[in-house]
Amino acid sequence: MRFIFKFIRNTVITLAVIYGLLFALTTYAHYPEPISAIRLGLAPASKTPFLMPAHEFAASAKPITLPTGVEVLPKVNYQGNQIAFDDFLSLTKTNAFLVIRNGMLTYQWYNKGFSESSKLPSYSVAKTMTSLMIGKLIAEGKISEQNYFVDFFPELKNGTDFDKVKIKDLLDMQGGVLVSDNYPTGPSGWGVAIAQMYATTDTMWFMKNNRKMAEAPGTKAEYRSVDTQMLGMIIRKVTGKKVADYFSETIWQKVGAKYSGTWNVDRIGGQEKTFCCFNATAIDYAKVGLMLLNNGYVGSERIVSANWMNRLSTPVVKLDRDWGYSAQIWHPYPNIMMMMGLHGQYVYIDPTTRTVIVKSSDVPTGKEDEAAVASVLDQISKLRS
Repeated sequence: MRFIFKFIRNTVITLAVIYGLLFALTTYAHYPEPISAIRLGLAPASKTPFLMPAHEFAASAKPITLPTGVEVLPKVNYQGNQIAFDDFLSLTKTNAFLVIRNGMLTYQWYNKGFSESSKLPSYSVAKTMTSLMIGKLIAEGKISEQNYFVDFFPELKNGTDFDKVKIKDLLDMQGGVLVSDNYPTGPSGWGVAIAQMYATTDTMWFMKNNRKMAEAPGTKAEYRSVDTQMLGMIIRKVTGKKVADYFSETIWQKVGAKYSGTWNVDRIGGQEKTFCCFNATAIDYAKVGLMLLNNGYVGSERIVSANWMNRLSTPVVKLDRDWGYSAQIWHPYPNIMMMMGLHGQYVYIDPTTRTVIVKSSDVPTGKEDEAAVASVLDQISKLRS
């Protein structure tokens, strides 16, 4: 009995020491405490909104209900094979799939455990939400695309090309800051900069320690989430408001969102992680898509300026898969706008066929096939063209 007691005591002491060391390490690196960090690293995409602190924003005071119809989706060509649509949903780990045609919700499907009211992560779909706020501030004359990032954060000047990064560069993924999007696939990857930015409890601390440049700003287009995070920092600094509150005021309330949403932050009262971490229901993602489909209007009210709609809809650079990109939105095909996020999140907007498609998924890191999925979304969009 004495041996068992001694073994348990020593085990408890050892675990406490290990936890203490890990706690010290995560505190130094401005990570969540060890257990929270491990849970975040192991969770599927759909669970992450609830594992980080967040600022919540309310449903619209005037929610819009879309008329509904019935549509049966046929077989689709996915990765070179003709398969049933239900099989496509399963193969791509789909949690929610919506089709809106001419303002009518014609198809709505939710995986087991999910419903219309489920908050779903956006990952990089959040980048377009961030762009909408930047466009609003530009339209109001509060900022300019020619402003330098350090105009708003002079304390971050370091006498390098970092000081020359403009809002325009950040919008089109030409910032040049050396924080690559090489997402980790296991615990060993949590030391890379993109993981640090994702998990950080202090965004300003992160930026102070990540100002090295890969190239001069405006000289090369490379998809880097840090560009969007820097835009989010500007939004908070210029408005003096939580980014979630400013988004609610300028976009969420206007589009008639039926449900509340959340935006994960480094800490409560702190900075939203604007490169990711926006969470909402599928139907409300669709309403933002509908606003863009309708050239920035909701009803008779213009929400997004004509100049910013032109900025969003006109490709500026080529990025991965040789797709066009501009102002934080993708252009996989001519005349198409597409919000896209890690783990299979999509808002597909086709003005020609008057179609918006929303897909939320739980695809593991590195298993995404964005080109194949976009092809299916294109097929569905054109079914009635």
